[in-house]
Amino acid sequence: MADVARTAGVSVATVSKVVNGRYGVSQSTLERVQGVIAQLGYEASLGARSLRSSRTNVLGILVAEFEPFSTELLKGASGAVGATGYELLAYSGGGGHADVGWERRYLSRLSGTLIDGAIIVTPTVVEAVPGIPVVAVDPHAGPSGLPTVDADSFAGAVAATEHLLGLGHRRIGFLGGRPDLESARERERGFRHAMAAAGVDVDESLVRNGGYRPETAAAPAHDLLDRAQRPTAVFAANDLSAIELVRVAQELGLDVPRDVSVVGFDNVPESALCTPPLTTINQPLQQMGAEALQLLVDLVAGRERESHLRLPTELVVRASTAAPVG
Repeated sequence: MADVARTAGVSVATVSKVVNGRYGVSQSTLERVQGVIAQLGYEASLGARSLRSSRTNVLGILVAEFEPFSTELLKGASGAVGATGYELLAYSGGGGHADVGWERRYLSRLSGTLIDGAIIVTPTVVEAVPGIPVVAVDPHAGPSGLPTVDADSFAGAVAATEHLLGLGHRRIGFLGGRPDLESARERERGFRHAMAAAGVDVDESLVRNGGYRPETAAAPAHDLLDRAQRPTAVFAANDLSAIELVRVAQELGLDVPRDVSVVGFDNVPESALCTPPLTTINQPLQQMGAEALQLLVDLVAGRERESHLRLPTELVVRASTAAPVG
């Protein structure tokens, strides 16, 4: 600010008035100071802005790591923030193996001086956070203490399983997600519900935990497929696990979908780019990010909103599923 004042030939107090939109500056002085600000690339720090007004006009989106799921949510939030007058700060503490309570540490670093509110993606703990409004997306334990945005995992899992049953599959495996996540539990519940409704028993030897990550899905995928009585189809609880299952199948010399059909969940961009393109359940991730952003804006403004928004899922059929052979 002192540099701007010196270059424009005015006082620091005058520059402060211009920056903060206060009265008492002539039009000619205003234009001269604004020209110098543009020339020097001056921008008040977020911390200084917060100390002056108790607001930064910045919203945060906090993630354990930047992977396909959170990246799609971020795209949606980023697309929606432009019309709100806020800026968006994406933050990760660095590491895909964040422990329980990671969101508390992230919030303590950012709230109060850098952000006016936060979206937390798949938080491990969902409870009221003092100081700033917070919206949770797909929390581990499901909706509870915080305003929440998620998708209908149960209905999506039913649709995925019914698709395989409709093709004629009966020996269907399930590669589940992390047992500490409510969405993963709902997907297994949907799988079991659809099988029971069709009068087909679940072979428990074909139910495995894939952990939602390629590195944790590789061994259980190998176990499902490298056996004499392998499943003719597998529903994987997320796309990254499904793509890893396809890779393992090909490594074992199996053809997808002739030897085994595969369905995923999420519809991240990678699902359409794998070989073959993956049949999956579309979870409207970008819309979830946009809805969470708008919900947070309303909360910061003190507007009343619903505390839980659940978006629908739908089946996307591609080339990784077909009727069983023989």
